[in-house]
Amino acid sequence: MAKNGPKGKGRKGTVKKRSQVYSKRNKRFTKVDDKTGKFVDQMSHRGKAFKGVRVK
Repeated sequence: MAKNGPKGKGRKGTVKKRSQVYSKRNKRFTKVDDKTGKFVDQMSHRGKAFKGVRVK
C-alpha cells in the first residue's frame, strides 16, 4: 500500500489493489477492494475523493 513519506514530501506511490466509486445516492466516495469486490471504507466528507486511489 501507499505510504505517507516524511513531512513535506507527500505520498509515495499509489494505493495498490484498491479503487473507488462515487455513489450518487449519498454523494460520497466508497473505497473498493479490487480482488474481492468488497467495500473497504467510505469517505466521511461529501464530494471528496480518497487521495492516491483510482476512480472507476
